[in-house]
Amino acid sequence: MYKKYTALAGLLIGLLLSSLAIAQPYPNKPISLVVPQAAGGTNDIVARLIAPAFGDAIGSSVVVENRPGAGGNIGTQSVARGAKDGYTLLLTINSAQAINPALYKNPGFDPINDFVPLYYIGATPYVLVSPPGSPYKTLADVISAAKKKPGELSYASAGNGTISHLLGAMLNTSAGVDMQHIPYKGVAPAINDVLGGQVPLAFASLPSALNYIKAGKLQAIAISSAKRSSAAPEIPTIAETYPDCVGEVWVALFAPIGAPADAVKKIQVAMDKMMAKPDVREKLIAQGLDLSPVPPAKLSSLLKEELAKWAKIVKASGAQLD
Repeated sequence: MYKKYTALAGLLIGLLLSSLAIAQPYPNKPISLVVPQAAGGTNDIVARLIAPAFGDAIGSSVVVENRPGAGGNIGTQSVARGAKDGYTLLLTINSAQAINPALYKNPGFDPINDFVPLYYIGATPYVLVSPPGSPYKTLADVISAAKKKPGELSYASAGNGTISHLLGAMLNTSAGVDMQHIPYKGVAPAINDVLGGQVPLAFASLPSALNYIKAGKLQAIAISSAKRSSAAPEIPTIAETYPDCVGEVWVALFAPIGAPADAVKKIQVAMDKMMAKPDVREKLIAQGLDLSPVPPAKLSSLLKEELAKWAKIVKASGAQLD
C-alpha cells in the first residue's frame, strides 16, 4: 500500500511540475535564430551581431544556428515544418524567401502561407569586388574587358540563383556583355577565391566584404543599390552607369505560421527595444545596412512584391535549379 501511495504521489508531483512548466510565461527556454545560409553571409553577420541584445531585450538566451543547403531551402523548410512554439525563428534574406520559389519547382516551403512576418531589420547592397593589384578598378574597366573577350571574364557568386548571381546576369543584360558566372556554396568561399586570385571578380553583400575592403584586401568597384551607401559613400553605384541594374539584400525575422500570438507580440516588442539601442544601430549601419523601418504588415507586402520582381528576373536569366 505504501508503495502504491508513493507511486501516486510521484505521479502527481510530476504532473504538477509539468503543468507549472507549461504555465511559465514565454520565453522560458533558449530561442534559436535559424540562419538558412552558411557562416559569413549577411544574415549570419546580422544574427550574431543582434543575438546578445535581442536576448537581453526578450529575457532569454538566443542561439544562432546555421542550417545551410539548397540555397537556403533546407533551413527555411526546417523552420516551416518545425515546432510552432515561438522558440525557433527564421532570420533570412530575400534571396531565399523571395527568389527560391522561382528557382525551384518545389523549394519545400511556401514563403507567404508558412510564415508570420515578425520584423524587418534592414537592407544592404551587393558590391562588385576584385583583388588588390587587379586591372579591374572601375566598372568601366570591367565592361571594357568583358566586351573585348566575350565569355572569358568571370565573376563569383554565393551560388546559383542568389542575388549575387542574378546581379551579374542583370549587368550582362544592361551592359550588353557576357561575363561567365562561377557559383560557390556561400559568400565566404567566393571571397576566398577572389582573395587567392582564382577568380577575378565577385558580387558579395556589403557586410560580408566591407572589412576586406577597409583592410585593403579587396578593391570595391561598384555597389548595387540605387544610391550610395552611407557606410562606404566613396563606392559608386552600378546604377550611376546602368540605372536599371539595382538589387539589394534585405534581412528579416519570421516565425512559422501557428506560433502563439503572445510570443509573436513579445518578439516584436523585444526587437523594437533592441533596435532602439544606439550601439546596436551603429553596429548594423557600420556593416552597410539601411535601417529604414518596415512594419510587419508591410513586410508581407514587400515579400509579395519581391516574389513578383525576382520571378521575372529569374525567368529572363534562364536560371532553374530543379
